[in-house]
Amino acid sequence: MDKKKDAVETQLIHGDRGLNPTAAVVAPIYQTATFRAESAEDFGDRASRPRHPEFYTRFGNPNRVQVESVLAELEGAESAMVTASGMAAVSTTALTFVRKGDHVVAQTNHYGGTLTLVRDFLPKFGVEFTLVDQTSVAAFRSAIRPNTKLVFVESPSNPVMKITDLRAVAALARQHGAMTIADNTFATPLNQRPLELGVDLVFHSATKYFGGHSDLIAGVIMGSASLVEKVWNTSVILGGVLAPFDAWLLLRGVRTLALRVRQQNENALALARFLETQPAVKAVHYPGLESHPQHELASRQMSGFGGMLSFELKGGYGAAGCFLKKVRLASHAVSLGGVETLVVNAAANFLHYMSAEEAERSGVSTGLVRVSSGIEAANDLIADFEQALTSL
Repeated sequence: MDKKKDAVETQLIHGDRGLNPTAAVVAPIYQTATFRAESAEDFGDRASRPRHPEFYTRFGNPNRVQVESVLAELEGAESAMVTASGMAAVSTTALTFVRKGDHVVAQTNHYGGTLTLVRDFLPKFGVEFTLVDQTSVAAFRSAIRPNTKLVFVESPSNPVMKITDLRAVAALARQHGAMTIADNTFATPLNQRPLELGVDLVFHSATKYFGGHSDLIAGVIMGSASLVEKVWNTSVILGGVLAPFDAWLLLRGVRTLALRVRQQNENALALARFLETQPAVKAVHYPGLESHPQHELASRQMSGFGGMLSFELKGGYGAAGCFLKKVRLASHAVSLGGVETLVVNAAANFLHYMSAEEAERSGVSTGLVRVSSGIEAANDLIADFEQALTSL
């Protein structure tokens, strides 16, 4: 009989227990750049074995191994590799699998850093790209060429919460010999498992929900052991590795992920339903609402709808600025996924990635406010939003 699989809450607490060789309940921080070998043979083994945790911290470190084991199990992946940031995860992966003359497909709606990587950085190395409407599988199909190597997807997308049919796009890419790489940051593995839908690699800005406390910068790439090892070979050259203390902080944050995400899901839905009733609000973007145009698709591929939402104010940029000035509990700040609620004018945030015209075409209107719901009491957040909207 197969051993009963622990619930996710238990996995997050005990998934790395066998990797802590000490008696300490909380594993120590291996704050060292290098490790002592016992013999010439031992040194040779450490130097030649990929991802050895006790050779040189750019290659591996026990703190990274511990958090990687927990994250891989959480995502349902064979292997995981943490990096110095979410952008380090996606850029290292892209540079692993594309070369001059290759082509990539990405969504019009992407996190700005990923969009800049595809649109501005990769073409410097002779890599072509096509941007498509993520809501249309036909658009992906039309964009794929014989030299397409990677298809980037992000669902729900930042900041307008559009949904990509992950199963359909992954199958399409595989049919044409291309890999699919999914940004699962907004959803987290607790709400969505892209690998189970056929995606090849999943990455996260671990700064966000995995860390959960707005006190570290980290990323992670997850998938098969063979693909992740290829990315590791590139990371050793590029050097975007996660420091031991940050890996330790990340593991500490992950312990409470299930509790936090459950509350953030509930708060986001409560806020979205409230905002739909407000006269100053033009539209609310949240896949958990029945009014979302892709609610049915989101319901099929997500088990929860996440803690992120956005809404458009009728008064445009001026109204957004007034709202942001008046909120009391929510902090006016970038990033997301922490215990505190964060709000930002998406147009202002994205202007260093795209022009105002490009933002408008992507659905990022001047009055769009993006919300990362925290774990405060939902009634308090609603009251805060209500008083900030009253004068608009």
